[in-house]
Amino acid sequence: MTTQSTNRPQIAIIGGGAAGFFAAITAAEAQPDAVVTLYEKGRAYLSKVKISGGGRCNVTHNCFDPAKLATHYPRGSRELRAAFHRWQPQDTINWFAARGVAIKAEPDGRMFPTTDDSQTIIDCFHDAAQKAGVQLRNQTGLQSISSQPDGSFQLELSDGSLTRADKVCIASGSLKASPLTRAIEKLGHTVETLAPSLFAFNVADKRTHGLSGLSVQKARVHALPKSPAQTGPILITHRGFSGPAILRLSAWEARALQEQNYHFQISINWLGEITENQVREQFAQLRNSSGKSAVKNKIFDQIPRRFWERLVETVGITDETCWAQLPKKQETALINELCDGRYNIQGKTTNKDEFVTCGGVRLKEVDFRTMESRKVPNLYFAGECLDIDGITGGFNFQAAWTTGHIAGLAMAASD
Repeated sequence: MTTQSTNRPQIAIIGGGAAGFFAAITAAEAQPDAVVTLYEKGRAYLSKVKISGGGRCNVTHNCFDPAKLATHYPRGSRELRAAFHRWQPQDTINWFAARGVAIKAEPDGRMFPTTDDSQTIIDCFHDAAQKAGVQLRNQTGLQSISSQPDGSFQLELSDGSLTRADKVCIASGSLKASPLTRAIEKLGHTVETLAPSLFAFNVADKRTHGLSGLSVQKARVHALPKSPAQTGPILITHRGFSGPAILRLSAWEARALQEQNYHFQISINWLGEITENQVREQFAQLRNSSGKSAVKNKIFDQIPRRFWERLVETVGITDETCWAQLPKKQETALINELCDGRYNIQGKTTNKDEFVTCGGVRLKEVDFRTMESRKVPNLYFAGECLDIDGITGGFNFQAAWTTGHIAGLAMAASD
């Protein structure tokens, strides 16, 4: 079965997620004469939008400098820097405001709808798509795609039907092994190796056992032998470590950690930027000014009392030991625990609300001025199907809005 042709331009969007909806709405609004059809293989649209930010939807981040914004992407930073000059968080905020959805910023820079409900964003997209005339087809995936001599495409859909499109945008999310991935490769594109990003670390260590729920707000962590350090909150979980600093480290080192099968060692400075020498000087002052005070009494505001007591116990300091009696050997051991604590990671735990995969269509094969393929005319890409990923905080959605918008405008433009 082949659908009937029409003289109206036919634009097909593959994927009913954030990038797909934004591309479809943008194209339909920019070229009302076009027939824009969005295909989603699953039953539900915008499923990742639904669960993002604990169900609140972390729409974007309040960073409005394209150069600075681009630094939050382990992969795709250079390409997105130019793209953000065309569509950045302020444009996203304005887009939603024009459709009656107010966006607020939280102290850490994450931005959410003022309703704190992801359904607000989903309803906005469905309303905008309906008003723009976008045709939605769920439970209809793409099985294969072939380029035709006239520059159009023939699409084979999962229901067995065939249809044609003048322009196609792949916005399918992560390119796991699937008919769609094989179709993209058959067209001549390279799909970079996929690897999980933004995940927590599994740790079995007596220093953290029973301390689930405690957090240190300004810790500094890096993977050994020596990866760039990430600074921010670290949360002790029942499985190990999570929190923004851990998730950022997992993103920046995604491929390296995959190569190590997620068994590696990290170093944590629980005091952030404070050095070993500075801690040693503080201990010396405590010997002089508070020599009779017990070492087990917490002295650093940023470290929870129970965790401090655990570290003190770990290096063999008794409850009765006071600062004046603290042996040098144990003092050095405690400083090492504070500033260079070594932990063996024994696997990963997916943070399901923020699950992101690095890898996807090779960036050199896409023109980021239009998001058009450099290999196949009239084929476009947007969102996570590209080898682009950001750290946690709204950056991945912003990349989806930006690439979706650029692709939508380009597809709507007259030849």
